[in-house]
Amino acid sequence: MINKIIVAIDGYSSCGKSTIAKALAKHAGYTYVDTGAMYRAVALYVQRNTNSAVEELHDLNISKVVDLLQDIHISFVQTPAGQHVTLNGEDVEASIRTLEIGNLASKISTIKEVRAFLVEQQQAMGVEKGIVMDGRDIGTVVFPQAELKLFLTASPEVRAERRFKELQAKGENPIWDEVLADVNDRDYRDTHRAESPLRQAEDAVVVDNSHMTREEQMERIIDVFRKRCATI
Repeated sequence: MINKIIVAIDGYSSCGKSTIAKALAKHAGYTYVDTGAMYRAVALYVQRNTNSAVEELHDLNISKVVDLLQDIHISFVQTPAGQHVTLNGEDVEASIRTLEIGNLASKISTIKEVRAFLVEQQQAMGVEKGIVMDGRDIGTVVFPQAELKLFLTASPEVRAERRFKELQAKGENPIWDEVLADVNDRDYRDTHRAESPLRQAEDAVVVDNSHMTREEQMERIIDVFRKRCATI
């Protein structure tokens, strides 16, 4: 019997981390955990329970956000459409995938109490191993002991184009310059925040998918996964 491992996937926004993580988890028969969805679920709850649209971090009442954490219960459920995230029992998969909630999640993720709250839950999910988890600090903070760490990257322009098309497919009318600016802003926040900034773990395998097809990327990652499992 092959021992199960923890696979930690980190990287920049719009690098396809969730898509790759889901596919790898399915290939390996592992559990997939979308940590970004967890931060988005917190952001959605904060948005619903504060009285203004948050544009900048300083507009957030951080103590209010921290107080709200005790009322937040996040879980994942399997549906005919795939794995969805629930917030206090409500399926919020569609609600958390907007650009606004993504921006708010990026800001909220800088709050140390929010990160501690979710990291504790994420670590509990990995106790039995056999898990693929993606995010910004999985290989550096959540599971620094993970047997396999992947770091996905791509140029900002390529990632903005992916995000632009994704929003169009949802019926939205994005403006290209705004999408690119949002990608760059999120990169800056993710890499410069005081709490658990995005960074490449020293032992991570870097995959730049700027010019790779999804099939080429999966072939590369599955090969890395198989070789790593063979050494455990």
